Amino acid sequence: MRTGDNKVLRKSERINKMKTVAYHNLGCKVNSYEMDAMLQALRQNGYQIVSFEEKADIYIVNTCTVTNIADRKSRQMLHKAKKTNPEGIVVAVGCYVQSDTQAVESDCAVDLLIGNNRKKDLVGILESYLDGVAQESVIDISHTSEYEEMQLTSTTEHTRAYIKIQDGCNQFCTYCMIPYARGRVRSRKKQDVLAEIRGLAAAGYREFVLTGIHISSYGMDFRENQEENLLTLVQAIDAVEGVERIRLGSLEPRIVTETFAAGLAKLTHICPHFHLSLQSGCETVLKRMNRHYTPEDYLSGVTFLREAFAHPAITTDVIVGFPGETEEEFERTRQFVETVGFYEMHIFKYSRRKGTKAAVMPMQLPEAEKTRRSGVLQSIGTRDSKKFRAYYIGKEVEVLFEEKKMFTGKEYWLGHTREYVKVAALAQGEELENRLITGTIRGFLEDEIIIMEY
Repeated sequence: MRTGDNKVLRKSERINKMKTVAYHNLGCKVNSYEMDAMLQALRQNGYQIVSFEEKADIYIVNTCTVTNIADRKSRQMLHKAKKTNPEGIVVAVGCYVQSDTQAVESDCAVDLLIGNNRKKDLVGILESYLDGVAQESVIDISHTSEYEEMQLTSTTEHTRAYIKIQDGCNQFCTYCMIPYARGRVRSRKKQDVLAEIRGLAAAGYREFVLTGIHISSYGMDFRENQEENLLTLVQAIDAVEGVERIRLGSLEPRIVTETFAAGLAKLTHICPHFHLSLQSGCETVLKRMNRHYTPEDYLSGVTFLREAFAHPAITTDVIVGFPGETEEEFERTRQFVETVGFYEMHIFKYSRRKGTKAAVMPMQLPEAEKTRRSGVLQSIGTRDSKKFRAYYIGKEVEVLFEEKKMFTGKEYWLGHTREYVKVAALAQGEELENRLITGTIRGFLEDEIIIMEY
């Protein structure tokens, strides 16, 4: 990190000229939401947003630390920014800053570090730093007990808006750094969530995806109102004028009780697309991961959803090759995913994350074995995913169209069903962006895209 009085003087002389900002976002949908909020604040204060490939006055890298690879990518983007413009101000914000402050602070490519809980103050921090008022280069990496409110009036997408409803996690899975980077659970006030959604719905957004670090814990920190939880929040959103679809982010399996599933099924706008994070179908592996459920608990949640909805899309994450995972334990996971029959599975080979309990566990598996196990589950996932899509052939579906794309020399509109199945419709000169269209599925355009006539 560069310091010194000369740099402060240069910043002071250049502050009125430093108005171009390039950005790069890494990581999850929460990071994307926060990046949108930071960009919105910058635009409102007269900054011009340019491509990360361009020579800019200021570079903002919203970092990620979920894996060692994410740390490396964060460093690479910080160095790329400094290489593009050695005189530019490079700002590192987010989770990598939180998890390894010392390493980022000592990095000569980085000028300013901002913690997760000060993203909302980016513009003020940046201008104080540029005019020499703020001499500190590391800006508040402590964790707060209150939710850090940000409000979006638009997003980088045009049909679907991601809405952050909480931050932090209390789970402390043995392979995960996120509780250390994001802090404990903080829920957003319901009135603030609803105000943001009302504004975005009035601006034309039709679908709202509720996201957070651990959305199943929404409301658990509301001491003054123990009645508030994820279900009551979704019920309130369902009543907002202009909301056409509500989609939920990743859920903890234990939240899906019979009451929860039945409550969702009564709502007009809920999408029957549920991501229940599994990680392993073997109880002994789940215990080593410090996951707080059993395979039987998980299967009960899936059953409740399938009883409440006609053909819900159930998606999941699975980690293969966790430390100590025997062939017998992996076989239990394989049998479990065969039993459930997921719409989509995201298969991850266990990646050793420095600073976690799992990183120092014995019996770390070789990469070749993790790759083999990943391939076994990928094959099951590909088969089951195609089967789920094929179910819709001959049936009527509702699609929210988003963009145009060429396939085999023809132009198609692409969108998603309520179950998040990708659908294509042949473009016929009609503008379909951000429109809900009902039609009949005729077959496959590609393995992961079905085709509709309307």
